[in-house]
Amino acid sequence: MSDSSGVVFPVDASSGRRSTAVVGRAVVAEALSAVDPVGSASAARETNWRQGYLPHFRRLVEAGLSSDDAAVTIARDGVAALHDRMRWSSSGDDRPLAEAFSRPPEAELGHETIRGVAAPDRTLSVPYAGQRLSGDALRRRVDTWVEAGTVEPSCAEAIGAVIDNPDWLDLSDRTVVVLGAAAEMGPLRTLLRWGADVAAVDLPRKDLWERLIGETRKSAGSITVPVRRGDSPLSERLGGDLVHDLSAVTQWVERLEGPLVIGNYVYADGATNVRVSTAVDALSARVIETRGQGEVALAFLATPTDVFAVPGSAVARSVTNYAERRTSKVLRVPLRTLSGGRLLRRNYVPVGGPETPGINDSVVLQQGPNYLLAKRLQRWRATAYRADGGLVSLKVAPPTRTRSVVKNRALAAAYAGAHRFGIEVFEPGTANTLMAALLVHDLRVGAPAQPHPWQDEAYAAVHGGLWTAAYDPRSALGLAALLGVASAK
Repeated sequence: MSDSSGVVFPVDASSGRRSTAVVGRAVVAEALSAVDPVGSASAARETNWRQGYLPHFRRLVEAGLSSDDAAVTIARDGVAALHDRMRWSSSGDDRPLAEAFSRPPEAELGHETIRGVAAPDRTLSVPYAGQRLSGDALRRRVDTWVEAGTVEPSCAEAIGAVIDNPDWLDLSDRTVVVLGAAAEMGPLRTLLRWGADVAAVDLPRKDLWERLIGETRKSAGSITVPVRRGDSPLSERLGGDLVHDLSAVTQWVERLEGPLVIGNYVYADGATNVRVSTAVDALSARVIETRGQGEVALAFLATPTDVFAVPGSAVARSVTNYAERRTSKVLRVPLRTLSGGRLLRRNYVPVGGPETPGINDSVVLQQGPNYLLAKRLQRWRATAYRADGGLVSLKVAPPTRTRSVVKNRALAAAYAGAHRFGIEVFEPGTANTLMAALLVHDLRVGAPAQPHPWQDEAYAAVHGGLWTAAYDPRSALGLAALLGVASAK
């Protein structure tokens, strides 16, 4: 499919190109406009968005701390601004994004269900360091993570509740729609082990579906997949392209039976990440409109490499770690001096008491503004839908050795050396099982509402230690990479 069709960025009048920078800058400026006019004007004036985007994304978080209403306003205005700018292009004609749903799709997608034969596992077990931990062993591991500052204390509460209620793992009362079914961080394989009925959506790729069909048939659950009509082998007709077949996939989801959980686990490189995230958001909004809020829950995984408001307790833990970091005290001053203050900066400058949140900036600059905009759209939708009374599970997932990370040699090296700075990088199996358990917790207890949206995001966060580390993550990233390369030799 052409990159100029489906969900696309608009053509910029001044350059004649589809500019991601123009859209990103305008969306951030409009999101800030009602709450922080000064910040909005600063974003709008940014002339080098690809290099200068970060302070403006940070401002989105800072401006939302003034009140619950401020955070919700930024979220609603940010979602609206992106939807207003993105376009639906068909036959060379750009139209408003909403018009993707104005005409019937060219070909309706059918349903194909593949069922497994295994018995469902009704015990929460998490793979870790070559073992599967359950019961008290899992509690001890989570407690160890809490003590190390790897996860928020509320994570232990949530995981403990799932351990105590194994019947929660029976999700037969819901259909979980996994958008991005093959994603390493997604919950598909864990849900299938628990015997769930999953509506699985991913790109129409034969090798992808052959693998998922094989895994499903060995599992206790089932996947229902969109399928195109035809005589070719089933694996060649499965799947749905959200960017190019948005209306068809949306209608397919609307026809699914039972209360839905729409889980957003999509990922793509560069500008395509914004396009597919916008498509998922448009699908979610449409399904909520047609099915009703009571019939639809939303689920997201937030990246830890973003800007978050974090609890004062995390700030205090970081300050203590900075003071006690004996192994790097000798090197800290000369390194900071030689680097002009860029290396080994403290993670926070404490300005308040234990009830005052801090701002954690763990953005990896190589990921770029499109990645951050795509992930911020998900956080905005979660905040807005929760404010409307909808059920939302948004959880900060840990730094994880996924294929998309380790294919970047610099990031792979930094992850290999991250433990030297108090950061635990998770294996995919550990991370996705843990996040699936937190999803179950939220579905069963209603994702406990916190006093402010930033606290909703921080609840049960599995940040890997990025929030409690002594040093600003970017100021230690290069050293971590050097240490990671050295340890691999």
